[in-house]
Amino acid sequence: MGRKRAGDRVVEQVDTGLAELVPSADRPGSWTLLLDGAPQSHVDLSDPTHLEFEYVRRLAAALDLIAPPGEPLRVLHLGGGALTLPRYVSVTRPGSTQRVSEVDGALVELVRRVLPWPADARLRVRVQDARAVLTSTRDASYDVVVADVFAGARTPAHLTSVEYAAEVARVLRPAGWLLANLADGPPLRYARSQVATVRSVLPQACLVGDAGVLRGRRYGNLVLVAGRTTPPLPGLTRRAAGDWFPGRVVAGDELERFASGAAVVRDADATGSDPPPPGLFSVRR
Repeated sequence: MGRKRAGDRVVEQVDTGLAELVPSADRPGSWTLLLDGAPQSHVDLSDPTHLEFEYVRRLAAALDLIAPPGEPLRVLHLGGGALTLPRYVSVTRPGSTQRVSEVDGALVELVRRVLPWPADARLRVRVQDARAVLTSTRDASYDVVVADVFAGARTPAHLTSVEYAAEVARVLRPAGWLLANLADGPPLRYARSQVATVRSVLPQACLVGDAGVLRGRRYGNLVLVAGRTTPPLPGLTRRAAGDWFPGRVVAGDELERFASGAAVVRDADATGSDPPPPGLFSVRR
């Protein structure tokens, strides 16, 4: 299908739904990507270090803290959207090698055309399913895997299982990290199961998020940081507390209690993440 323009807004049918690129009214050069009405990405073309979405700032904080400032990293991004974090890493860690996996080829072309990213031979974008990318990737290839994959507003079932988590662990270097965006709401069944599942293969972990979401009071995003060594808890705690929307870090015994009783998810019984409440994003349109 073709596209239409309403002012500067770009609306186009892509492979996974109806994409909208909406310019910011108060920040020139900034755009929000929505898919079927759900916000997916926000990018500032003039300043890639400006991160509008709360959970993306939490992912960025982890990226900032897991290695010395400015040190290049090898990063695999599962889910591309408008390439907010790849752009961020290119600026904050020059020389990093990044691979972006995005299943929606039409979306990639839309973003490439309307919100082009700077040419960088070390940044490759491929149209491929996230699980297939992991399967074809060599052992210990990456320092970081960033998992932010949604079909509409839900994470697909095949990216929630222990078999998937084991593939992530396999492609990470021994000191590598999984940074995952978990969207969930009361009673946090999905988030608890994901913590249990991921920690069965990457046992050192913490959750970063808004206190209301962590307590199961409302729907929102939680960032899971998981690896084989202790996460940078003091730095993450400071960054979360100092955010525009302050958050907190759950680790150690508190994380054990958070995931207590949750079963490890396997491919045979995996389901997608719980959908957001009806109308949650309507005010953002």
